[in-house]
Amino acid sequence: MTDLELATHAALEAGQLLRANFGSAAVVDEATHHDIKLALDRAAQDLITTILLGEHPSDALYGEEGIAGNQESPRQWIVDPIDGTVNFFYGIPHFCVSIALRVAGEIVVGVIHDPMVGETWTVAKGGPALLNGRPIQASTRADFAESILFVGCGKDEEALRTGIERFHKASLRARKMRMMGSAALGMAYIACGRLDAYIESRISLWDIAAGQLLVETAGGKVDLTAVAGHADAWSIVATNGHLPIHEIL
Repeated sequence: MTDLELATHAALEAGQLLRANFGSAAVVDEATHHDIKLALDRAAQDLITTILLGEHPSDALYGEEGIAGNQESPRQWIVDPIDGTVNFFYGIPHFCVSIALRVAGEIVVGVIHDPMVGETWTVAKGGPALLNGRPIQASTRADFAESILFVGCGKDEEALRTGIERFHKASLRARKMRMMGSAALGMAYIACGRLDAYIESRISLWDIAAGQLLVETAGGKVDLTAVAGHADAWSIVATNGHLPIHEIL
């Protein structure tokens, strides 16, 4: 089984778990003003860990719900078991499983699986970006008047303020704006031409690792800037590679 096949298998298995529990009363492990963590987040990551490290026990795993495996390994799986947990908790069927493989610092595999819609985006370094096995391409829209943009607002006061200011500025020029609740799906949507750009001032690595390779392989562009004082947190500007998004930043 290739690394891409393994990651896809793990994402699909976790997706089955999420779909089976969608709409049921979810156990909240932790709740903050702008976020929720569920027991199901941990269960889904444990399932993914068992599959990935069962095949490659010497690998490392770095996920939203913690680390596992050999952290000295040059092979590191980056996992978000439920990207869009708040959506899941409130019964909004817009969330996904995101799995990436980073080898010696380079993302080489990415899988994003939406279990509710039944869509799976896959990519391996050097190969095509695929949606359910079919090649995809980012849009070629270069005019803001024709664009649809996704702006994330983060979870702290500064990130919220930045996000809202960007949303307002972009909305004056874009055809439509969206705040969707899943960074990974937002990037998957850019890769297949549904969205034209995604901007957020602070996002975690596990939210965007798979999406970065997917977008870039599909012809888009991803700019990441490390956020000072926050480990593996990034400011992200992801586009179709044509829209001059920096005009509104």
